[in-house]
Amino acid sequence: MRTPPNESLTSDIAEVSRPRKPEPERRCILSGDTGPRAALVRLAVSPSGLVLPDAQEKAPGRGAWVTSERALIEEALANGKLKGALSRAFKTSDLEIPANLPEKIQDALTRVFLDRLGLEMRVGALMLGTQRIAETARSGGVALLLHASDSSEDGRKKLDQAWRVGSEAEGSGMRGWILPLDRDALSVALGRDNVVHLALAGDAAAARVLKPLVRLMHYLGHDIPTDNGRTMPRADDDLNDTKKRNEQE
Repeated sequence: MRTPPNESLTSDIAEVSRPRKPEPERRCILSGDTGPRAALVRLAVSPSGLVLPDAQEKAPGRGAWVTSERALIEEALANGKLKGALSRAFKTSDLEIPANLPEKIQDALTRVFLDRLGLEMRVGALMLGTQRIAETARSGGVALLLHASDSSEDGRKKLDQAWRVGSEAEGSGMRGWILPLDRDALSVALGRDNVVHLALAGDAAAARVLKPLVRLMHYLGHDIPTDNGRTMPRADDDLNDTKKRNEQE
């Protein structure tokens, strides 16, 4: 996969080249570690004191940032550390933390990712259909290849091979990303029947989709593909850099 430029997650679809700027860092209220926003999830509080995920990072008022790993949030919720950290962050103990907050966060991150796919489809950057994807991939027109979680291994292998041929990466083992969503979820979200394979045409579009996808997969504890050494989008570069810094401290 060719190296995509850094793109922010906005409704702006224009593919504009711009210098990469350091992403603002935030501090996790649980661990105290500082890292890029891509490795964290923002929580906000409603006027009634209900704590909710703010996956789009647009809710007004004070926000609190926590690790984007579901297992750690579930543990902190169970042992009371999350409530204590939120009380300190929002300077009040009058908070209502839903018992299913980890699930709400996952749903919110999933929605952001699916919304991004929908935007790319509307502007023609997202391709569907096995035959179309295969033909475009062989001609070098695919920047990112995605598969539903319940796609067949044979179907994935054929498209992966076509992508490697078009990307001049034969023998590299480069494969498309297996999504944490099945064909039913993708079909409903995109309003199409039997969405099993998807492809992005253009590096900028691929980067815009990978940003929320990396965040979702990190939250679920899924391995993040490295594309056999090929450069990942900035969100994952920053995430890995932060992990290295924390390990050294």
